[in-house]
Amino acid sequence: MRAFYLLLANNVVSSITNFTVWFAITYFTYLQTQSVIATSVISGLFLVSTAISGFCFGGLVDRYKKKTMMYVSSIASLVFYLMSFAIYLTAPQGSFTSIESVVLWVFVPITMLGVISGNIRNIVLPTLITILVPEKMRDRANGMAGTAGGISFLIVSVISGFLVGHSGMYWVLILAIVLSLASILHLWFISVPEKGHVHVEGVSHSPVNLDIKGTLKAISSVPGLFALILFTTFNNFIGGVFMSLMDAYGLSLVSVQVWGLIWGVLSIAFIVGGLIIAKWGLGKNPLKTLFTANVFIWTICIFFTIQPSIVFLVVGMFLYLSVVPYIEAAEHTIIQKVVKHERQGRVFGFAQSIEQAASPLTAFAIGPITQLVFIPFMTTGAGVDLIGSWFGTGPGRGIALVFTLTGCIGLTMTLLAMRSRSYALLSRQYVK
Repeated sequence: MRAFYLLLANNVVSSITNFTVWFAITYFTYLQTQSVIATSVISGLFLVSTAISGFCFGGLVDRYKKKTMMYVSSIASLVFYLMSFAIYLTAPQGSFTSIESVVLWVFVPITMLGVISGNIRNIVLPTLITILVPEKMRDRANGMAGTAGGISFLIVSVISGFLVGHSGMYWVLILAIVLSLASILHLWFISVPEKGHVHVEGVSHSPVNLDIKGTLKAISSVPGLFALILFTTFNNFIGGVFMSLMDAYGLSLVSVQVWGLIWGVLSIAFIVGGLIIAKWGLGKNPLKTLFTANVFIWTICIFFTIQPSIVFLVVGMFLYLSVVPYIEAAEHTIIQKVVKHERQGRVFGFAQSIEQAASPLTAFAIGPITQLVFIPFMTTGAGVDLIGSWFGTGPGRGIALVFTLTGCIGLTMTLLAMRSRSYALLSRQYVK
């Protein structure tokens, strides 16, 4: 467990590094170009790269020692950040102010590659929990990992905007370089008891072993596991509504300064949820806990925008975000038990790729749908007469109606999934 705690701390440093750069490059690009298109492209690059890279990273994690892959992750990030810093220092004045600038679109992808390289650690950590933590304690360890992510998000939300406002990307990249070096040096002193290369019979021993066919076979061999991944993917698909509309809805109620402060407070919810799991675990059947958590969050989604109240929104979002760690921790705990360790990297990578691909699809689609259908419906359309007297009217209430309908869809699908054969099979597979 000592090695796990040290590795978790090391991962926190790495997460703070990469997420600070991710937030900062988005802020910096918008402030320089004043272009929403530019920030959309950055978000799209990140999400698509994360989705695609999961397959490759999962194969690497299974093929090589876990500690080695943590080194690879941090060293790759360090190299890309050094390259970005060199470009930033040598770029002619005004190079970053135009969306058509070649320098800008060389600088941004190289910087983003440093962030994406850090995603290797998101696959490594749950496989290390399988090695280092006794089975009965893994749910609590996964909860600690959720807490670590919440701490990282809290710190990043505070410092990234400040650093960009103070000196652009200069101190952001210096901080990233220093913390990457610190993470590499700290990792040197951590001993991880693990075997060498993993060789699975009938699988190519190439340096990067995607083995998609074998991964699908491993998933399908566990009754109900593929259905769980698809269910989580569907949840992320409708969860893209939050990615696309939450800022717009919040800013319809409060100023941008207050909204930024609110998100700093809301990030504490991740920490609270993770700490509760670390203390009490997920119960005898994590699958039941996962679905119960989904029932809870989609019920909240139905009601937290039912009135145009910032209090409703903040309380609802805090409860929502405090339950999210249960869903991720439960999925990881299930996979850690029912999938053989030599294939866990590929299964976690596959799940990351499939699940991450869903949210951007909704995010891109729901904005135009809300703008063209729901906002007019609650501003000048039939919604004003139908529910406007108690629900409220105006653009903000059109966005609110999308959240309510999303919650209804999510709750319905969760309740149906709980009655499915796949749920019963996977539940029996875990508890036997």
